Amino acid sequence: MTRPVVAILGNSYLIDDRYWTHGGGMLNSAAVAEVSGALPVIVPTDPRFVSVADLLERFDGFVLPGGRPNVHPEEYGQEPTDAHGAFDRARDTIALGLVRACVERGQPFLGICRGFQEVNVAMGGTLHPEIRELPGRMNHRMPPDGTVEEQFALRHNIRLEPGGVFSRVFGADEVMVNSLHGQGIEMPGPRVVIEGFAPDGTPEALHVRDAPGFTLSVQWHPEWNAANDPVSRPLFEAFGAAVHRWSRGERMARAV
Repeated sequence: MTRPVVAILGNSYLIDDRYWTHGGGMLNSAAVAEVSGALPVIVPTDPRFVSVADLLERFDGFVLPGGRPNVHPEEYGQEPTDAHGAFDRARDTIALGLVRACVERGQPFLGICRGFQEVNVAMGGTLHPEIRELPGRMNHRMPPDGTVEEQFALRHNIRLEPGGVFSRVFGADEVMVNSLHGQGIEMPGPRVVIEGFAPDGTPEALHVRDAPGFTLSVQWHPEWNAANDPVSRPLFEAFGAAVHRWSRGERMARAV
């Protein structure tokens, strides 16, 4: 049986300070292939090479992964500052347009970290460039030292809306997750439903209200240990189920 095909949005990387590439983390590919049961394909997120229409036509679903550059604040009506960090305007163009089109069509996507923030911006929300600077907030950034295993280790719990979409997916109203982000949601978009919060009130899990398809997005990195983690696995399984439904022609299938 042919697997559905999932596009993983690529990030731009400069190799040896001179050679630009598009790439993606192997963990995302592994999660899509091994847990979602789909064929992962990393695509260049640059309007010079692809269009949103191209992607919608050729793929069954999308993963909007994390990335070091941030969504440019002009996309949500603010001026850039040093705190906003680096940007990738090409990915902004593709990702934000793709989210809006998928919401309208019911085509499934899973947003992760930057992808979570992209969904909020695409739906009219805003971001704060440095969550840890807000009163009462913790430092959500990746620990600067230690092994990769230590950096991706579970760090705090998430409180979920009882009976909500995420609670049904995870089979629990509280889960433990990792934390590797500096920015975060400041104001949710009008249709953005926040169903999960960190202990300090930082939004961590969302979906788009009244969207006909799968729009679940998370601020943490579920691709880490996705095959074994009790939170990551059901999330990628639910995404995979939505992608399989789309590939079978069930165009307006339920989100979960």
